[in-house]
Amino acid sequence: MTVTTNTPVGFIGLGIMGAAMAKNLLKAGFKVTVHNRSRSKVEDLLAAGAIDGGSPAGVAAAAEVIIVCVPDTPDVEKVLFADDGAVHAIKHDAVVIDCSTISATATVGFEQRVRAKGAHLIDSPISGGPQGAIDGTLSCMIGGDAAIVDRCMPVFKAIGKTFTHIGGSGAGQLCKACNQLVNTATMMGVAEAFALAKKMNIDPYKVRAALMGGTAKSFILENHGKRLLDGTLAPGFRSNLMLKDIKLALAAGVECGSFMPATALGAQLLAALCSSGRGELDNASMGLLFEELSGVAR
Repeated sequence: MTVTTNTPVGFIGLGIMGAAMAKNLLKAGFKVTVHNRSRSKVEDLLAAGAIDGGSPAGVAAAAEVIIVCVPDTPDVEKVLFADDGAVHAIKHDAVVIDCSTISATATVGFEQRVRAKGAHLIDSPISGGPQGAIDGTLSCMIGGDAAIVDRCMPVFKAIGKTFTHIGGSGAGQLCKACNQLVNTATMMGVAEAFALAKKMNIDPYKVRAALMGGTAKSFILENHGKRLLDGTLAPGFRSNLMLKDIKLALAAGVECGSFMPATALGAQLLAALCSSGRGELDNASMGLLFEELSGVAR
């Protein structure tokens, strides 16, 4: 199978990221069949020109490339292997591209089960946030067979800008774990720095401006730092999802015996943040926890 814009594509999971990605596939000229648990999200995509698959199996029956973008490992397992799951109607030689962030170990097992049906599974977790999904500039961290990845590049190019084939099945998920632990560790540093500035009655906006001109400059400082200072903490990427991702990273470290003190601390801080009732806020809200524990009033 050669993938072109004439290749029918399926999309399962129309959240903040998935809906924007599906729309970009439509803009690129693909025929897209969609499914989502929330009907309103499906209606939005139908209005943009998509077709209603009705179920994961219905999407698989209509598509040769199926993208999955759902929150967690059990969600991927359900859309693939439940009674109405995609594998029950998947076409021979079809490709599933899983853009969710899930367990690497589970991904290897899912790939084997999909391959037993005569199809293929690529893991391609994404980074770039909601704006990257809207702009079609996502970074795709890809695991799986290189020839299958190459075959699907027209689809990848419709949703992203940077494509890195990391290695075999599960390698993309492990790379995403590395991405999330770096993001969390950096956010911890930004939150601590701003809390210190406020505690010492120094303007944190000026601190941020100074740091942006030096070696501390980062995407997290530039974007998440500003969101924290401005108090614009609607997600974005929710704190409870970042906690899920950091737990996945920590589990991978435990499994292979890697030393991960920053990740372990990040998991504790994110758990405390979610327990404080901020699980639905953007993960930049970690700074609020640092302020509270520092006795800094908002």
